[in-house]
Amino acid sequence: MKTDLLKMVDQGGCSSKIPPKQLEEILKFLPVPVDPDILVNIDNHDDAGVYRINDDLALVFTTDFFPPVCSDPYEFGQIAASNSISDVYAMGGTPVLALNIMMFPASKLPLDDYGEILKGGYDKAAEAGVKIIGGHTIDDTPPKYGLAVVGFVHPDRLTTNAGAKAGDSLILTKPVGSGIVMAGHRLGLNSDSDLRKALENMKLLNRSAADVMKKYLISGATDITGFGLAGHALKLARASNVSISIRMNTVPLLDSTMKLVDDGCIPGASFTNLDYAAGDTGFSDDLDYNLRMIAFDAQTSGGLLMSVPADKSNEILEELKTAGLSSSAIIGQVSERKEKLLYLTY
Repeated sequence: MKTDLLKMVDQGGCSSKIPPKQLEEILKFLPVPVDPDILVNIDNHDDAGVYRINDDLALVFTTDFFPPVCSDPYEFGQIAASNSISDVYAMGGTPVLALNIMMFPASKLPLDDYGEILKGGYDKAAEAGVKIIGGHTIDDTPPKYGLAVVGFVHPDRLTTNAGAKAGDSLILTKPVGSGIVMAGHRLGLNSDSDLRKALENMKLLNRSAADVMKKYLISGATDITGFGLAGHALKLARASNVSISIRMNTVPLLDSTMKLVDDGCIPGASFTNLDYAAGDTGFSDDLDYNLRMIAFDAQTSGGLLMSVPADKSNEILEELKTAGLSSSAIIGQVSERKEKLLYLTY
């Protein structure tokens, strides 16, 4: 019988990230190397680092890992790998190689379950065209898994969180609510069907979305993970020196998300993310409490948030839906810098 991984953790997935306010304080102590070939570093807290090899090739390098977000070891491996690879897609790159990162409690987790986690990661990486060529494992509790990923990108075709432009529209490619749905699952508040949809959403690679993004030479984007839709939109606005407005009633939601929040199922990470962003965020009077908290729900392996030319937004949206991303939606717009970086409206 497989181990129920959720019984080994208090919080999992991207909900286990260090709070964004604390992370920014920690990064102040990190020396930043100076090199003209470093195209993206930690200055803008982007999704990955980028290093130029020559005029036609740059490396995209990223890493991500976390404790289990679901019960099944194989699915945990799939979700963790999908989440790790997503950072390369968010930068406009093509993922190529990866190393496993595994913290494995040898005395508490059967070797068969360990193998299932690795197999899930391998299969999802293979689906993305990524070859896992090694890795590192230590004995640690609770289990944690992820990848260090290398991708390729043309230096002139980078997509970064500093590339949003005033006048752009914002497109989100996956529904949000995974943190809330998984919290509801722990409490026995949602159906097996709702849980299954959330898991499939987290396992879905952002490859199709990235392909559309590259086709239209989109320069500004980020993926939505532990800091929630609002937190990552705020980082996009700050790095691009613009303001972003999101209409929460247009944001696609996973099934049962609204009902769970209405029943009081709001994970602690939502409050942490709200605390981080509140000072830079304007809230409209007609935005109800539930939608406000959903905006800050920590996502695991979420979709891409793209800043696209307004006159191309409907065309891009149709291409995303044709590519199988049926929940994609235009959720807001980018403007010149205003008093607040982020505005959330109904």
